[in-house]
Amino acid sequence: MNTSVRRMAALGLLGAALAGCGTGAADAPAPKPKAKAAVVASPSPKASAAAPGAKPARVPAAPPTMAPGPNGLTPVYTHRAKSAEKVVALTFDADMTADQGPRAARGEHFDNPELIATLRRLKVDATVFMTGRWAEEYPDQAKSIGGDPRFEIANHSYSHYAFATPCYGLPTVAGPDQASDVQRAFDAFRDAGAVNVVPYFRFPGGCYDDAALRALAPAGVTAVQWDVVSGDAFAKDPDAVADQVLDGVKPGSLVVMHCTRSAAPVTERAIRRIVPELRARGYRFVKVSELMRR
Repeated sequence: MNTSVRRMAALGLLGAALAGCGTGAADAPAPKPKAKAAVVASPSPKASAAAPGAKPARVPAAPPTMAPGPNGLTPVYTHRAKSAEKVVALTFDADMTADQGPRAARGEHFDNPELIATLRRLKVDATVFMTGRWAEEYPDQAKSIGGDPRFEIANHSYSHYAFATPCYGLPTVAGPDQASDVQRAFDAFRDAGAVNVVPYFRFPGGCYDDAALRALAPAGVTAVQWDVVSGDAFAKDPDAVADQVLDGVKPGSLVVMHCTRSAAPVTERAIRRIVPELRARGYRFVKVSELMRR
């Protein structure tokens, strides 16, 4: 392993699972992202004229971000260390690559509407790290998730290609194209009509190095990783996933899970156990933006 690549493998993340969410060697190269001047991380609806005498609309607080690291490197957030409150952030990666459209057309499900419905029914706030390709394939769902105040959409790249190597065999995005790849995903969220979009980015595979952090600096995002791995990728036993989360969570934790039925088929069932058991322990579920703000 190239030690310059900081990876979450030590936490138990399945490399094969991450590679399965991406592409194999036979896949075509990712389309080169279109260059953009700047990342627009939080699109907002057009302002409308207020009626005479009406109170001004309350402007939502901007999502918190971290200051750049040494030499201007993109900052990295993993969890809320030494939290005095029992709060936990559940995050769900909506993975899809630029090459998986034909597989979706043949009936492979990269979405998981049952999971989103369960989170709503259980009144769980959560953050969905979405690829731009996922938003393009499921624009109605992206708009619905991005319009629900319980959720926020964060960036997981355009096509789930790696930003550093080695990374579980994933194809890579060239350094000069990395910031524009992130922008391309934000553009896809905007085009789908998503509103609750935050300036956070999760590296595909959890793989990054200083070169990637430097390349992303113009995007103005905070990279968000995790401290608890659910093990839901390609899992077959929802109780095993639930046990891994319940054993790992502590106040201020940030959990990584997935929002793709094809790659994480038991996540929704695991959530049905995880949520009530953590609530019984006194935990409250928050989005990443709230966890970072505390």
